[in-house]
Amino acid sequence: MAADAPSIDWDAIAEEATRLLSDFIRIDTSNPPGRETAACEWLAGLLRAEGIDDITFYDASDDREYGAERMNMTATMAGDGTKQPLILLSHTDVVPVERQYWDFEPFSGAVVDGVIYGRGALDMKSMGIMELMAMLIIKRHRIKHTRDIVYMALADEEAGGVWGIDWIESHHPELLDAEYVINEGGWGSAEVFGTRRPAFNCSISEKGPLWLKLVAEGRPGHGSVPHPDNALDRLVRALAKVQEWSRPVTMVPELRNYFDRLHRNRILADAPSQASMEKLAGENLMARAILTNTVSATTARAGMKHNVIPGIAEATLDCRLLPGQDPEAFTQQIRDIISDPKVRIETVFKSSTPSSPIDTELFGIIEDAVHDHVEEALVLPSVSAGFTDSRVFRKHGITSYGFIPYLLEQDEAMTVHGHNERITVENLKLGCQILFETVRRLVA
Repeated sequence: MAADAPSIDWDAIAEEATRLLSDFIRIDTSNPPGRETAACEWLAGLLRAEGIDDITFYDASDDREYGAERMNMTATMAGDGTKQPLILLSHTDVVPVERQYWDFEPFSGAVVDGVIYGRGALDMKSMGIMELMAMLIIKRHRIKHTRDIVYMALADEEAGGVWGIDWIESHHPELLDAEYVINEGGWGSAEVFGTRRPAFNCSISEKGPLWLKLVAEGRPGHGSVPHPDNALDRLVRALAKVQEWSRPVTMVPELRNYFDRLHRNRILADAPSQASMEKLAGENLMARAILTNTVSATTARAGMKHNVIPGIAEATLDCRLLPGQDPEAFTQQIRDIISDPKVRIETVFKSSTPSSPIDTELFGIIEDAVHDHVEEALVLPSVSAGFTDSRVFRKHGITSYGFIPYLLEQDEAMTVHGHNERITVENLKLGCQILFETVRRLVA
């Protein structure tokens, strides 16, 4: 660690961060409906209590097209202006829960045996707290900084960002002015492809979301008299064709460095090639997710009564496209696969993002900060299987990295958007340490 780093009681910081994360989880920001205003007001209160007063609220609900209680917020600690700003980005909304499958009340923020449970514990209220603690430590220790440090808490990421980053881009594009953004999109793992080796992903790009709706129409009728124009039958056949569709394994240029590093460090026995990537994708779901365009059927709706053949049936597909892929061409491929003119395909949401470079000051600092805390760790420039608010910043040419510096076991990582979502206090502490040191060095 750099010699000029301040002396910090990290056990005390971990205790404070645990309490704050538990409190944050108790603010139910399930999206829908979101209700992010309460989260922004709570965060603003914490910042003001520490003397950080340059806080601005951006209320998307002022535009009646967008809804109510959809709040975004920034808090800024001004630098001396010699370098461009750093944005510490997070979203305050979380996905809904199925309470019956949880061992703890999902919005209790329960802390049991060194583990913090609750919706948002990983995605991504813990990162919001890590970023908050980095701000507070810099303020408390009066650490000089050349850059403005902007804490940005946005709404609606889990539903596509209409009331959050997209609204900000449309209404306050000046907030996109920065040199670097640190956000979600990549976290650390205790093992990589079956090898026990700590590895921190730093996402330089992400797959593009393409959300489609299939609408099948047919002739309604009595369930006792089957006929070939049943809308639900059409939908089921269409979904079956999509699920049986085999899509090629493709190693996009953004992943070359990722797989090269894994091979050089003997995580992967074979050098990256088409054959080795196809083999890996066939053995590992996460590898397949970042090496292919994926399609997941997520909802289906049809019918009103057990004995009535429905006239319409609908389903949604969550498609994630590799960087550089054309969403219109992919949609046409699905249309050709289904090959049924009575199944209509509607685009609900689509987005894509260019990549951020890795030959930057920030990437080098991330590598150094990681190795200072976990000497044997790998730092991997990765592509996120999910999309984030970074997509908008990258579109404007701003280097944005997905970097959440904790080390998850596989069973912990599987709780993102799942049941019993959780993070250990030790991981929260490690994240606070590495993120603070990354920020401190970048703004020095």
